[in-house]
Amino acid sequence: MNDYMVDQSTGNRGLRYKPIVVAIHWLTAALIVWQVWLGFNFEGLPKGSVERTELFTLHKTVGVAILLLALVRLAVRLLNPPPPFPAELAKWERAFAVWTHRIFYFLIIALPLTGLAAVSKGGPTTELVGGIKVPTVPIPAIGEAHEILVFATLGLLALHILGALKHQFIDRGPSADRMWPFRSTRR
Repeated sequence: MNDYMVDQSTGNRGLRYKPIVVAIHWLTAALIVWQVWLGFNFEGLPKGSVERTELFTLHKTVGVAILLLALVRLAVRLLNPPPPFPAELAKWERAFAVWTHRIFYFLIIALPLTGLAAVSKGGPTTELVGGIKVPTVPIPAIGEAHEILVFATLGLLALHILGALKHQFIDRGPSADRMWPFRSTRR
């Protein structure tokens, strides 16, 4: 089973990800943006306030959702190779893309785990929205690592977005065809 499909408009094989892969990509992206917003917003609220507690609970819940989605995403990726890179894509760009994605996989798994570890001093479980309890990860002094990983993710996300925009608006080549909504403007 392949993780890509034929582009019906051009007949090119292997340049587009399957819709399910695209959906997982954009759902993950939306959850990460929401998660970052939640994290930065609850931090600025007074400790012990109801609003801070509610945002923090939502932050933990979204974190667990990201972790579960990351595991699904990883399973889909392991079972289905991505579409091949276009022949004209430079070797360094291929290597950069491969390593960027590997690091993203690490981060979207490590961030929720370090977040659970950061709240582990509160007990063996932590409560999510709806009263759902999930186990914590009892690793001491992990809160700083969680924050460092957040900023690493933001930096990598900026590089990823800049790369996508470069392929779409500067190169205008077939690399833009790999992920919706982008399309090559060179036909």
